Amino acid sequence: MPKAIIAPSLLSGDWAYLARDCNKMIELGADYLHMDVMDGHFVPNLTIGAPVIKSLRKATTGYLDCHLMVSHPEQWVDDFAKAGADGFTFHIEASDDPVALIRRIKSLGMLPGIAVKPGTPISSLETVFAECIDDLHMVLVMTVEPGFGGQSFMVDMMDKVREVRARFPEIYIQVDGGLALDTVDAAAEAGANVIVAGSAVFGAPKPEVVIQGLRVALEKCN
Repeated sequence: MPKAIIAPSLLSGDWAYLARDCNKMIELGADYLHMDVMDGHFVPNLTIGAPVIKSLRKATTGYLDCHLMVSHPEQWVDDFAKAGADGFTFHIEASDDPVALIRRIKSLGMLPGIAVKPGTPISSLETVFAECIDDLHMVLVMTVEPGFGGQSFMVDMMDKVREVRARFPEIYIQVDGGLALDTVDAAAEAGANVIVAGSAVFGAPKPEVVIQGLRVALEKCN
């Protein structure tokens, strides 16, 4: 299985000091900086877009892991590539041609990821698995309904993680929503190796302790 990756969600950071928080997370041991991009349409919340990513790219060398919770993600690929995004993860529910989109993302130098909401089965990804699994960097299994931070972890989503891990031992599997020190073991045991954690990290007196604890849980199951 690929190495353990911890990706604090900047949705829980202080947006008046976003660059500072990005660099702080890297200094404290994070691997990815998870950027929640929401359009107010695919999900009911509205957050950031490519201009913010462009500004952050100038301020941090950290890996910008962009999770696009947007309708028609195809229209944003070029903008995010130009802005300096490292990863571009979109939702299967939002794309008319996910195979073409994955190939476009990769051609522009970003790592492609594809996400499924809690109500979406892994079977929705069959065409992607059949036609471009070698181009796909990551599968994101949402463990809450996308759109807001601070929700409770949905442990029943771990069946999806197990399904993907059993079929593709070398792919990165990210879980996002409600991850903390008391829920990470279930994700790690199911086969997840990329953990997104927002309030659990940013709300902790010592975020570095949480980051390290999450990593230990993943490495224990590697």
